[in-house]
Amino acid sequence: MARPYICLLALAAVLLLGIATISRSRGLRDKAHQSAPRIPSQFSQEERVAMKEALKVFPTVFKTSFIRHEVVGEYSHLFTVHGSDPSLQPYMLLAHIDVVPAPDEGWDVPPFSGLERNGFIYGRGTIDNKNSLMGILQALELLLIRNYIPRRSFFIALGHDEEVMGVNGAQKISALLQARGVQLAFIVDEGSFIFDGFIPGLKNPFAMVAVSQKGLINLMLQVNTTPGHSSAPPKETSIGILAAAVNRLEQTPMPNMFGDGPMKMALQELANEFSFPTNLFLSNMWLFRPLVNVIPAVAQAIVNFRIHPAQTVQEVLKLAKDIVADDRVQFHVLNAFDPPPISPYDDQALGYQLLRQTIQSVFPEINIVVPGTCVGNTDSRHYSNLTTGIYLFNPLYLQPQSFRL
Repeated sequence: MARPYICLLALAAVLLLGIATISRSRGLRDKAHQSAPRIPSQFSQEERVAMKEALKVFPTVFKTSFIRHEVVGEYSHLFTVHGSDPSLQPYMLLAHIDVVPAPDEGWDVPPFSGLERNGFIYGRGTIDNKNSLMGILQALELLLIRNYIPRRSFFIALGHDEEVMGVNGAQKISALLQARGVQLAFIVDEGSFIFDGFIPGLKNPFAMVAVSQKGLINLMLQVNTTPGHSSAPPKETSIGILAAAVNRLEQTPMPNMFGDGPMKMALQELANEFSFPTNLFLSNMWLFRPLVNVIPAVAQAIVNFRIHPAQTVQEVLKLAKDIVADDRVQFHVLNAFDPPPISPYDDQALGYQLLRQTIQSVFPEINIVVPGTCVGNTDSRHYSNLTTGIYLFNPLYLQPQSFRL
């Protein structure tokens, strides 16, 4: 049976060393890892300062002469680990400190308790993404205690605002490194997982390393009409016009990109493991403003599009306008960004091949590592000016029961 625990510590250690090992970490159980989920880190100054203090549980990292620590954008952290061979291009490991809000209801334990039960630590951020943060620093701390000196230099970047677009964290770190003339061999960030039991007919777990991620556009549709009252409604209301526009978008999905990009190689790699994948689908999230009995002059709907790596913001915007085909509907782009370029994943791609070998070393039961697309977005997109190799992977078994409440 596949193991559901996190092996981030082992994976980070092996990736830092660049050598094979079969050792495992059976959970992040020490005081350091329990302290991180206790800090809400939801964008307030007090909580960010608390996280800064929590990082001091890695004293060797902070006192080692060949490691430089900087605070960027007030709350993000950048570690520069100088290697013995300056001719080698450095790489970067990413994690983020902040978490999304966590209401108290719906939790078996308080979301920021850091409580340990049966070898697992419970709390907001244990998966997204303080496991990476603590695992990377813990691995580096242990290696330094064993007199580890890397040959290749590397950076560790810990952003503080990934959940709100990363403009004051990752974006500023990226600008700082670019100003220093830094170019990276590759980047490793959160993103994809080891999938187990998701595809009918596929018995063995497989790892997917995301080599691309989707772009995003938050699009507000707005209709302006003469205000009225429900007792004497006009022939067409702003709500009705808007509803028809939304319905047309819903009934006309974006073009099918099945088989484009890394998906083709992923299916080829998995072909011998199962008969055929069941189906893939895209869904949009629709957000509407609450309405009452007064017929408003203005009706709005905010639509969130996740953009396939083969498309652009402008292409999706044009498709949406063509589908709605109603001049009364205004389109306002609230925020948007194009998908980053697809990272190389062939035999010559250093970052991808090193990550693949590391995964199979730490998880010998994983026979197949395939490229894929991350359905979300991470801080890594801010570093596309520094490297062509951005790889997203969490050393975590993801199983269907993980989503059951």
